[in-house]
Amino acid sequence: MSAGPRVIAAVLAGGVGARMGAPSPKQLLPLEGRPIIEHSIAAFEASPEVDEIVVLMVEEYVGRVEDIVAEAGFGKVSRVLPGGATRTDTSYAALSAMAGAADSDLALLHDAARPLVRPGTIAACVAALGSAGAVGVAVPSADTVVRVAPGRTGGEVIAQTPDRSRLRRMQTPQGFRLGVARRAYELAMADPSLVATDDCGVVLRYLPEEEVRIVPGEETNIKVTNPGDVEVAETLLRRMRAHADPGAPS
Repeated sequence: MSAGPRVIAAVLAGGVGARMGAPSPKQLLPLEGRPIIEHSIAAFEASPEVDEIVVLMVEEYVGRVEDIVAEAGFGKVSRVLPGGATRTDTSYAALSAMAGAADSDLALLHDAARPLVRPGTIAACVAALGSAGAVGVAVPSADTVVRVAPGRTGGEVIAQTPDRSRLRRMQTPQGFRLGVARRAYELAMADPSLVATDDCGVVLRYLPEEEVRIVPGEETNIKVTNPGDVEVAETLLRRMRAHADPGAPS
């Protein structure tokens, strides 16, 4: 448990994951015999930096996740709540669930579909929030990323090739001093033109004076999004365990 500000982790599973084509939300798909969301919650349950966990889930599956939490014996989970219609709505619901916490406390917002987040990443986020108001986990882009535009005769054409050395691929958790996140989301939820895909982006847009610090991530911290990602995650999980325990079967 943390000795300073309380650290509250929110595991976000408000979306149904339509790209997976599964009959239930992707967060409930099995990963080595356990639901994906169980792996994600377990990472924060095991983290000594984390004091409390709230889980946001697709409304009709809240009861199923409550059962998962009870069966796994996750003592840090205080509530399982319905998520919102969008990622932004779900993050806002998570922050609202932290209403009793102080502005000086810390919030970690994590995609439930990232079940392989490592303890060191969680610890690094909390440590960075000792001197920053907002942090985002990111990894360098190994691919060239281009900005496209409509072509004169149809289709798309390359309009710009940004400097790859300055590009990062964002992951989660993304961490905030609660006062920072609250101020940013109050402004965001009052903006009818709001379009956001992650929480650091909300802070960057609505609190431009607030520096968002980068915490180095890991390539294994993948997001299960498309068919086949579960098999990739299972392979990575076996390799991670073998690396941690060289004598373990892979």
